[in-house]
Amino acid sequence: MPQHPSGPTGTRLLVAEELLPVLDMLPAFDFNAEILAFIRGGGGRDMGLRAPPLSAAQQAVACAEHFAPGPPGAPNVRVLVYTPPGADASPRPAFLHFHGGGFVIGMPELNDGSSRLLAAELDCVVASVDYRLAPETRFPGALEDGYAALTWLHAEAEALGVDRGRIAIGGESAGAGHAARLAILARDRGEFRICLQLLDSPALDDRTGSGTNMHPYCGEFVWTAASNRFGWSSLLGVEAGSTNVPAEAVPSRIEDLSGLAPCFIAVGALDLFLEESITYANRLIRAGVPTELHVIPGAFHGFAVAGGDAPQVVALTRWRRDVLARAFGQT
Repeated sequence: MPQHPSGPTGTRLLVAEELLPVLDMLPAFDFNAEILAFIRGGGGRDMGLRAPPLSAAQQAVACAEHFAPGPPGAPNVRVLVYTPPGADASPRPAFLHFHGGGFVIGMPELNDGSSRLLAAELDCVVASVDYRLAPETRFPGALEDGYAALTWLHAEAEALGVDRGRIAIGGESAGAGHAARLAILARDRGEFRICLQLLDSPALDDRTGSGTNMHPYCGEFVWTAASNRFGWSSLLGVEAGSTNVPAEAVPSRIEDLSGLAPCFIAVGALDLFLEESITYANRLIRAGVPTELHVIPGAFHGFAVAGGDAPQVVALTRWRRDVLARAFGQT
């Protein structure tokens, strides 16, 4: 393992210098039932991080709470809809967003700033889904919530000023995993077209962290193998990585990836999800799915909270914006 006599040692030596300060601010623990109860009870409310103040452009974006009809027998699905200012003669593109949180925590409000920024910069509608969380809701509850939100977005397109032909989906971490699975479900049901799946540090494979062939540098920071096993097991209701996992629940276990929407994947080189992201991207390409993959050197899971000044975050923000603009036909 790398060593340095006067600076960081071990895996920290591989962390980009600009990201080291935020790494020291992020929590270091393995997720488990006790930690989950602590966080849901209000403990570590902001994990030592503060969202930057909203810019004038972000403040100008309207945010409205809506409730989409839920899946059969389930509650309605809360959706926060962000709409940029100004009347638009033609319908706007839309981004259906899923927040992160290891399948067990999180809410759309956590991405308020980034949702507003995306809406302002791309003149698009952002609809962020408050899907049900595990372990109270097992697969396919959150997936069906996502599909219900997609159905609602199509049904209310005129009222929301949305172009049905330019709807992208995506998210971060667990939310990206939900988006990847939703892209597969949308393909299989054949009701709605998705123009892009944008997967940021996606959780795609429950088997990551469950075997013995562990990457020597990935997964040490923020989201660990133990946390991943807990999150996936909570969602699936069975032990992550086991033979009891239903293949249809996990994007990486789906055999046929052909016919999916074009895909963008970005992941840090020190992220636990690095190898599963690369493998998934390769499988998509071999299945004929237009795929863009970015590996960010020196970046760990959740590095984007470092803020817009870190060059790694600047690059990721630009890549996300550019790929959405292309999918929306804005370039």
